Amino acid sequence: MDGGADFHVTAARECDLADLAAVAAATFPLACPPSAAPADISAFIAANLSEQRFAEYRTDPERVVLTAADAGRIIGYAMLIRGVGDDPAVADDVRQRPAVELSKMYVLPDYHRTGAAAALIRSGIDRATDCGAYALWLGVNQHNQRAQRFYRKHGFEVTGTRRFRLGAALEDDFVMVRPL
Repeated sequence: MDGGADFHVTAARECDLADLAAVAAATFPLACPPSAAPADISAFIAANLSEQRFAEYRTDPERVVLTAADAGRIIGYAMLIRGVGDDPAVADDVRQRPAVELSKMYVLPDYHRTGAAAALIRSGIDRATDCGAYALWLGVNQHNQRAQRFYRKHGFEVTGTRRFRLGAALEDDFVMVRPL
C-alpha cells in the first residue's frame, strides 16, 4: 500500500469484474451492523456483488461503476445510479429534479484514511454533476458512524430514514443528500 498514493479512479472495465467482486466480498461485511447474521451477509454478497452482477451493473446505461486503483490493483469501488427509484425517504425537492444515488462505495481496510475513498467520492460527485444531477444521495446504516462522518465531511446531510433488507432483517439507514 502507498499511503501517499494518487489513486486512479476510472469506470470499471470487463477485465475488472473478478477483482470488483473480490473487493465487494471483502468490504461489504465491514459496513454491516454487528447484529447482521453472517449467513444474510453471505447471501447478499452472492445475490448482489458477484462477478456476474458487476457485469450487469457495468453495462446498465443508468449505472456507472467506478474503481479506485493503486499501482494497478483495485482497492475500492463506487456505484452510481441515475434517479431516486421508488425510495420514499428521498426528500421531495430531490425527487422533483434529476438526482443520482451513490448506491455503493467501499474501500479495502488497508486503504482507509489514505485518500482512496476521497478520490472515489470526488469522482462520483463530478460524474453526477456532469450528468446534470441536482443532488447526490445515499443510504448509510444508522450504526455506521465512521461512514456518516466521512459523508458529512464531503457535504452530505441526513434528510430522512429508510429500511434496508439484509436477509430476514430490516436494517435502519439514514438517507443523506449532497446538493450539487
